[in-house]
Amino acid sequence: MRSQQRTARRVYLVTIFLIYCACLSLRAFAQSSPAKPLLVGYFPQWGLYNDQPYLVKNLLSSTSRKPLVDQINYAQGFVANGRCTVADPNADINFTFTTSQSVNGVADSPSHPFRGNLHQLQLLKRRFPHLRILISLEGRASDFAFDAQPENRGTFVASCIDTFIKGNLAPGITAPHLFDGIDVDWEYPHEPDAANFQALLHELRLQMNAIRPGLLLTIAVGHTPHMYPGTDVPTVASLVDQVGLMTYDFIGPWSDTTGFLAPLFGDHGGTVERSIAAWRDAGIPSSKLLMGVPFYAYGWRQVPEEANGLFQEGQGIHGDRPYSFVLTLLDHSTLYRDLISQAPWLFDGDAFWTYEDPISIAHKASYARSQHLQGLMIWELGQDTSTAALLRAAHTALHNSSPNDSSLPPSKNRSSTGATISSSN
Repeated sequence: MRSQQRTARRVYLVTIFLIYCACLSLRAFAQSSPAKPLLVGYFPQWGLYNDQPYLVKNLLSSTSRKPLVDQINYAQGFVANGRCTVADPNADINFTFTTSQSVNGVADSPSHPFRGNLHQLQLLKRRFPHLRILISLEGRASDFAFDAQPENRGTFVASCIDTFIKGNLAPGITAPHLFDGIDVDWEYPHEPDAANFQALLHELRLQMNAIRPGLLLTIAVGHTPHMYPGTDVPTVASLVDQVGLMTYDFIGPWSDTTGFLAPLFGDHGGTVERSIAAWRDAGIPSSKLLMGVPFYAYGWRQVPEEANGLFQEGQGIHGDRPYSFVLTLLDHSTLYRDLISQAPWLFDGDAFWTYEDPISIAHKASYARSQHLQGLMIWELGQDTSTAALLRAAHTALHNSSPNDSSLPPSKNRSSTGATISSSN
């Protein structure tokens, strides 16, 4: 009997050891395997007021049974008066959606205290629990600077946690577990704010971990680390899970000449490629970087016909226009494309428009994969077409393409000046 007990014990110990070894192997494999690239999209709170309202339901188009994004950054939560607050109570928690507008096909009851976009996001998340939703904190730089002061920081962060992580959105309205983290969009900390910027992120991380480990802390940053003088970039990188590069607005209506608003490569001004390299050199790992992609266009008028309007003087057209607007111009404009970066532009002999289309976005997604970035970041989802043409292109290229896209040119000696192809529409 004792011999049988000893044999059984040996078998038990060997089994436990083998299970332990298998767990270690699986953990090592998981850590060494590249993570699936993420598609992150900013959802516009103000989309509700568009001529064609952009709704949470739009994330479930007729072409997809689930959202094409992996993560939604809800824009926006306000930063003002030393607190985090709901930015637009009507859009966020009060608007009554009809049957046709609702995610679940059930009209909101006017008597129910919790309605609006945030309730629609709650319904969406119940259907897709793995979808991550973050609140994007936005406000004036001066308000962020005030909130990040040592005497204000702890109370300010506690208000953000209470409102959005604990979900105390308003009296009588509680939605815990709606948000999976906080995105900070401070544009931009001046040099005297550098230490407080870092300390604010540290305080957010501490209080978020105390509430629920695993919550995401992300930031949106400008083109270059030079926009953050005095900031300890490697320390910031250690505190956050994602760094969304606003790799757009390299040029716009404020510029005297036309050009590309978000060129991947090029010799004129800033490019996405150089922005990514600068932040990596500053200390942000590729695995935490998101490449920003605009879903909007900028335009100029009174542009001369030389070089089909590219890099020519012109009168900037105020504001941006959604991609859906650009498509209305195709019948009376000519489409040109940069051979190297695949960036498109339209020119009708007078008006010039720079924007992204499915081809250029697919090219950028392939580049993001080849550089082992965490993924793409879209500003913003409501500027797409009703069929989500740009979002579908980004999703397909990011998730289905080879990470080593041979269509990308070598990294040296790129030049795109004058390299265009054109087609009439």
